[in-house]
Amino acid sequence: MRMGLRLSLLDQSPIGEGGTPEEAFRHTLELARRAEALGYHRFWVSEHHDSKELAGSSPEVLISYLLAKTDRIRIGSGGVMLQHYSPYKVAENFGVLASLAPGRVDLGIGRAPGGLPQSTKALQSGAAGGQVPLDAKLEALQAYLLGHTEPGDELHGVRAVPVAEKPAELFLLGAGTDSAALAGRLGIPYVYAEFISGDPEGAAASFAAYREQLGARTDLRPLLASSVIVADTDEEAAKLAAEAKVIKVLLESGRKVTVKTLESAEDFGRQSGESFEIDIRQAQIIHGSPATVRDKLLETTQRYGIEEIIITAYNRTFEQRLRTIELLQAALAEQAGDLTESLTL
Repeated sequence: MRMGLRLSLLDQSPIGEGGTPEEAFRHTLELARRAEALGYHRFWVSEHHDSKELAGSSPEVLISYLLAKTDRIRIGSGGVMLQHYSPYKVAENFGVLASLAPGRVDLGIGRAPGGLPQSTKALQSGAAGGQVPLDAKLEALQAYLLGHTEPGDELHGVRAVPVAEKPAELFLLGAGTDSAALAGRLGIPYVYAEFISGDPEGAAASFAAYREQLGARTDLRPLLASSVIVADTDEEAAKLAAEAKVIKVLLESGRKVTVKTLESAEDFGRQSGESFEIDIRQAQIIHGSPATVRDKLLETTQRYGIEEIIITAYNRTFEQRLRTIELLQAALAEQAGDLTESLTL
């Protein structure tokens, strides 16, 4: 039996060549509205700092605007870089959002720094919170969102108000088994960020680690976040995909950081104060005609035992991004119509 597919969308508010942040945000709003009209389940926005290519540095603010301009689609972060912030304040921000738009708010937490070393230093300047391990912060955030802390906690009894009747749904984004195991241990949905890792094979190991920690629980399924290019033909999509690269900074300490451009990679390496290498590889992007991509995504749900894929429309122009989400949803609707017709014959 073929598993169904729920589609969601992650938009990083890219600033096009010669474009402006104002234009990037207008495009994000237009994509959110169009995604809602097409039946996408979620629309997430990202967090990046000191970036020439991406405009979204404050997902909480952008989420509030998108919630006000849409009616039904879930809106959330993909994700908030909790390592920089107080879990208490993040819980308050999303408590407000969830109270303003009950049942429509997602809180995805990211593990990457979201910027260059100097921007990370600026974010954490004067705040001791940057020294607290992410695991501990995530546990505290979960407790604050639900309106309770454990009796042994130093801040037991402190509430992050408002405590929404329908709190923001908490997700953990990652690209490895450590983050997957943490999400499983906390009993929250896990999203494997294939669009960042560039490693499709890593998803299987991460999902296995997640399910191992979940144990007997069957109410949670992991999600996959992938880059997608849809064009009128397989050949056209292949040409667009050939332009996409994954650029990683390999630091002497063993850390690996994915960035958007070669310039950003060189800046990151210099600011890190470590010896570094830059690794550039062909990006692993699901691409093709509408029917080809639809079939690839459906096959992916079967292979990993998942029900939802969050796509990033990996295209150079806004028009191409919009075209990707329209063509893909049309292909899924066409298949659903064919299936319904065959069942009634």
